[in-house]
Amino acid sequence: MKSASACMRENIPPAPLRRGNSPYAVFAMAILAAGSVWAADNTLTPDEQGAGWVLLFDGKTLDGWTTSSRMPSKVPVEDGCINPHKCGGYMMIHEKEWPDFVLSLDFKISKGCNSGIFVWTYPLEPRPGKDVGYNGIEVAIDDTATASCHDTGAIYDLVAPKKNAMRPAGEWNHIEITCKDGRIRVVLNGEEVSEMNLDEWDKPYKRPDGSAHKFDTAFKDHPRHGYIGLQDHGSPCWFKNIKLLPLGRQ
Repeated sequence: MKSASACMRENIPPAPLRRGNSPYAVFAMAILAAGSVWAADNTLTPDEQGAGWVLLFDGKTLDGWTTSSRMPSKVPVEDGCINPHKCGGYMMIHEKEWPDFVLSLDFKISKGCNSGIFVWTYPLEPRPGKDVGYNGIEVAIDDTATASCHDTGAIYDLVAPKKNAMRPAGEWNHIEITCKDGRIRVVLNGEEVSEMNLDEWDKPYKRPDGSAHKFDTAFKDHPRHGYIGLQDHGSPCWFKNIKLLPLGRQ
């Protein structure tokens, strides 16, 4: 694992919220609307329904979900949550591909957990010698207290979070991941922690500042669509209230 200093954060100023078609303005208004009415777990409020949110997990069944190897999960729904650990694949995926979106969910980790949320994962067929994780972009989830590019809120091995905003193991966290026009933005427990503009990543194995990462990909060429995945990396991790707001092109 590289040290935190080996994974430099991008100094990209946050996009201003303004009237019009800004995806972040849409996102902010949708979140405000969503919070105006309380909802039971794994349901949409009337405001969320009106804003166009889609419920990806009903809390009772794995309808719409499968493993990344396209086989049914070996693990059932657990206390209203998806726990991908021992599911039988590298990750649990939602069956539909998505281009631009906001993903909102709650997660809780076990002690020593190592997991992640994958976005824009495409295709599901691994390249020779690689796992399917190389076909996506991972937001890291780990039971650590530091803020390197392998800690919770990081865009894994690419962008370190500004801080580790995760709550201790056993407590629920809320995360929102916006994928829009080649930009990925992560908000954890109400704090914006990381952002990546794929267009600036024009070399394999290199960050825009010239430092090294592990991927043989120039991320400017990475697909701007794909599957959402919940990783099994050897530890229990529970996910619920999995909701998605489509943005722009679909």
